[in-house]
Amino acid sequence: MVRASQSTTFSSSAYFDDRGPHGTAQPITERVNPHSRPIVSYFFPKGVGEHHYGERHPMKPHRLTLTNALVMGYGLDKQIHHIYNPRPATQAELEMYHDHDYIDFLSRVTPNNQNEMRHLIDTFNCVEDCPIFSEMYDFCRMYAGASLAGARKLTAGACDTAINWSGGLHHAKRGEASGFCYVNDIVLAILELLRYHPRVLYIDIDIHHGDGVELAFYHSNRVMTVSFHKYTGDFFPGTGKLDDNGASLGKHFCLNVPLQDGIDDDMYLTIFKTVIEDTVTAFRPTSIVLQCGADSLGCDRLGAFNLSIAAHGECVNFVRKFNVPLLVLGGGGYTIKNVSRCWTYETAVLVGATIPDELPATVYDPFFRDSQWKLHPPLTGRVENQNSPASLQRITISIRNKLRYLQGAPSVAMQEIPPDLEGWLADEERKQEEIDEERGTALAGERRSDRSMARNEFFEGENDVDQDEGPVSVKRTVSSRKPRAPGKRARGKARGRPSASAKEDGEEMEELPVAAPSRSTKPRRTAKPRARARAKPAEKDKDLPDADFEAAADAETDAPTPVDLEIDIS
Repeated sequence: MVRASQSTTFSSSAYFDDRGPHGTAQPITERVNPHSRPIVSYFFPKGVGEHHYGERHPMKPHRLTLTNALVMGYGLDKQIHHIYNPRPATQAELEMYHDHDYIDFLSRVTPNNQNEMRHLIDTFNCVEDCPIFSEMYDFCRMYAGASLAGARKLTAGACDTAINWSGGLHHAKRGEASGFCYVNDIVLAILELLRYHPRVLYIDIDIHHGDGVELAFYHSNRVMTVSFHKYTGDFFPGTGKLDDNGASLGKHFCLNVPLQDGIDDDMYLTIFKTVIEDTVTAFRPTSIVLQCGADSLGCDRLGAFNLSIAAHGECVNFVRKFNVPLLVLGGGGYTIKNVSRCWTYETAVLVGATIPDELPATVYDPFFRDSQWKLHPPLTGRVENQNSPASLQRITISIRNKLRYLQGAPSVAMQEIPPDLEGWLADEERKQEEIDEERGTALAGERRSDRSMARNEFFEGENDVDQDEGPVSVKRTVSSRKPRAPGKRARGKARGRPSASAKEDGEEMEELPVAAPSRSTKPRRTAKPRARARAKPAEKDKDLPDADFEAAADAETDAPTPVDLEIDIS
């Protein structure tokens, strides 16, 4: 249906605008070297941008479709090592953090039956900001599955940087929706990272406080959360004071950087780099999760900062340079043309590519007509800066004082595994193919049968791993003596000599390349105290032929007492 005020619709307009004197970016054609580092993986669930919260709702999943179109238009897909269409998360995976009743509600509620489930809708806070819309549960499974897939690839070492712009919904709680977020994919991804990584650093540059992630790990010292956000007391979600810094084991492992309206690029980058560098030095994370909410940009529909796309991307670049396994997620952002430009630019930063300021030609050209199809439109200076250097310095000093309380990076060996994680590990009764898929090793369905080596197995060919570099010069004798009576010792001059039965049986002796000990007129000295030199079985039997080995095995069965050797030190 076309409104009276509209002369044409988007679908009836031309695919590409005539840009006139404004240029068009040409896509990158050179493919990345598959062996280059860092390895970047890009996760985009097919169809995730087709969902719709509602006509007047500020959250527009369509921004993901625009972002993907720009990424492909610039040719950045050729600079990305791996592009995945990840599977949706299962209900069991969502319940790794969320309550069963809440996930069961999300799986059953629809716009058609929401009147019958009104009492549950109020209980789980699916009102106003978090409406019930068509295929809502599928949407949650898509973006959560992409974040989980990225975390698995990082833990498996299959990539160094994982990108999922559909994730980053940081407000969802364990048992309720909040702030446009139904499932907290960030918490699920961090829990997956904690299976392998002892310490995870979470960084949030959304204009809203990452309250859902902070609450999930408020009592943990294995996850440090750092959030840069606007805080006035009444700005959503109303949390994130400077004094909120964790509890119990998580004391001082929760850092908040509350900012005021209008902060500009220089101030933001100064405090961001200072706080993050000090935090990484003190906490020493083994992996980092970065939430890149684009509502901290200038001119955002719900934001009030003055950040440019270049400054927002510089934060991503600064974190990237720590060379720590990095999971990059989306988040807020409600002026979709700026959100898509920002995340496209940050994708280029993460892959190390340089892209021009002109946008590539896509079917979404009309979205960017007002900015003359530029990647970096002017977004700053629209809101008065209410932050002062003194206030930012006070925040920095407070953060540094909290970091001083950290007695080194926490060690996993010093604490018990959380009960929930212990239960997950105990309940993993899955086939090997599923385990390989979850680990992200890309070996699902493949098997590697390593060659098993028994203790008494010897060289059987040139491909045998037990092949020696040269012959071992050890003189071997096999004795069939009967065991001595307890408490009696054999006479020394009979030690180490082959028995008559061994000679009669035709058992051969290997010649020693070194000179044999000879009898001399000098008195013989023996090592004190006398020790019985026993060679290890693997070394003792390494060069025996099969016949000798069988005879040796029979002799050892008949004579459990080992051969006594007298060490002559002259």
